[in-house]
Amino acid sequence: MTIFGTSVPFYKMQGCGNDFVVIDNREAKVDPGVMDLWAQKLCARAFGVYADGVFFLEETDEPGLDYRWHFYNSDGSRAEMCGNASRCAGKLAHAIGLAPATHTFGTDAGPIRAEVLVDGPDAGRVKVQLTPPLGKETNIRIDLDGEPLTVHFADTGVPHTVVFVDDVEAVDIMDLGPKIRYHEQFAPAGTNVNFAQVKDENTMLLRTYERGVEAETYACGTGAAATQLLANALGLTEGRADLTTTGGEVLTVFLEDDNVFLQGAAELTFKGEVYLEPLGLI
Repeated sequence: MTIFGTSVPFYKMQGCGNDFVVIDNREAKVDPGVMDLWAQKLCARAFGVYADGVFFLEETDEPGLDYRWHFYNSDGSRAEMCGNASRCAGKLAHAIGLAPATHTFGTDAGPIRAEVLVDGPDAGRVKVQLTPPLGKETNIRIDLDGEPLTVHFADTGVPHTVVFVDDVEAVDIMDLGPKIRYHEQFAPAGTNVNFAQVKDENTMLLRTYERGVEAETYACGTGAAATQLLANALGLTEGRADLTTTGGEVLTVFLEDDNVFLQGAAELTFKGEVYLEPLGLI
């Protein structure tokens, strides 16, 4: 307690421009019942730290897991998984002594295996093995403002719809994104929406409208995984593809047998303390 009130330490991380507030819940001991409120307050622009989402790291005695996370979008909705955040979690957990460089942590989508690369040209990047896709369907025809549109769907921990286009930069994502995100085809859970342009069998450009953020984000790891999974199923790409995101970063997705791996940057940008009373938190 200080003259400014009660404070809690936090870390700010970004993975390919997708940014997160991270709370080490071994010390903060935030109750899961109020984590959604914490996410809304901490992610608020001007009044909070500002981010796409928040996750809490805590110890667990679950067999096979080094720790567990609780992940929330900026609107307070709990998400099963987030690919970019999972790389940030892996890197930070290793840095603060919560887990070794190669470890497994628990998410609502299932266990995630993370490897913090410490040597070679990819040193500093993080590779995560995502949970097996829960579903995959190509060539779905939906009606959008009276016009037919062909989309594709995969659940890579969270639901993703993918639309392949000739020019990804020309897409009006704030118009089409919400229409597909809330389309009856994907009710009641809704869907994230990805617009992808295939450059060649190993290269794509990707833009993502994220459910829960309700806007285009700089990158989406599970969206990149879903896009590569579907592009490969359609014969558009090989087993490995580099996807350049809106933020200009590159996410690499590997398909090996039935396994999906995601590799990319994860950076600690700053850390600090947040004072709870001004945010209405306890």
